[in-house]
Amino acid sequence: MIKQQISFLTGSIIFALLAIFSTSSLMAAQQMNKPSPDCAFTTLDGAPIQGLHAFQGEVVYVDFWASWCPPCVKSFPFLNQLEHEFKAQGLRVIGVNLDEKKADAQEFLDKNPVEFDIVADQTKQCAKDFEVIAMPSSYLIDRQGNIRYVHQGFRQGETDKLRLMVEQFLTEKP
Repeated sequence: MIKQQISFLTGSIIFALLAIFSTSSLMAAQQMNKPSPDCAFTTLDGAPIQGLHAFQGEVVYVDFWASWCPPCVKSFPFLNQLEHEFKAQGLRVIGVNLDEKKADAQEFLDKNPVEFDIVADQTKQCAKDFEVIAMPSSYLIDRQGNIRYVHQGFRQGETDKLRLMVEQFLTEKP
């Protein structure tokens, strides 16, 4: 009896995880090749700054992150590397913070220095518009302002693919 309950519970968990993964993949696919939202960003201090449409003509890597996200810590060196390697070719890396408290974001940044733009999504409207459901979530936007690739989470083994996609979008002619 206990074996059956454990087997049922294990099967239920696997089914739930597959459903979540399928739903997130479907949602990501629905965003592809559509214009990106023009988010109302602020600095971490709350001062308004330009939205995403101001970067049309550049390839934009938008990365939603939060201080409580362990994979975000691992992603920042990669994002710094992308910014350093491809900025002159037209790449703009933007880290969008979703923390409730500015102090949490600032403490994270003190421990994890960045070489790319950091903005805040204080109302969380941008995260809603992008349909962010995992942390971190990254969106590659082409020079015309269209979302071309959505990536959820961060794993070291996927950096080569992400780098190749950035390179491909940078070489495309408008």
